[in-house]
Amino acid sequence: MTVQLHLYSTAHCHLCELAQSLLKELAIESVEIIEIANNDELLEKYGTLIPVLKRLDTHALLNWPFDSDQILQFCLEK
Repeated sequence: MTVQLHLYSTAHCHLCELAQSLLKELAIESVEIIEIANNDELLEKYGTLIPVLKRLDTHALLNWPFDSDQILQFCLEK
């Protein structure tokens, strides 16, 4: 089963770029990058937390800081 993820992010965010690099290194392709700057609700909710990973099946969140091992565990949780 492939876990579908959203990565809440914004342009010119160094931490967001690091998170995207980790996902790329892990070859996790089921990630949609969500730009929060264009949505007031998302900006208010995630503006000080980004990058944030969200599982679409469980709605669980993984807030920064996270590493490769934490991403893998997050994706495997039931």
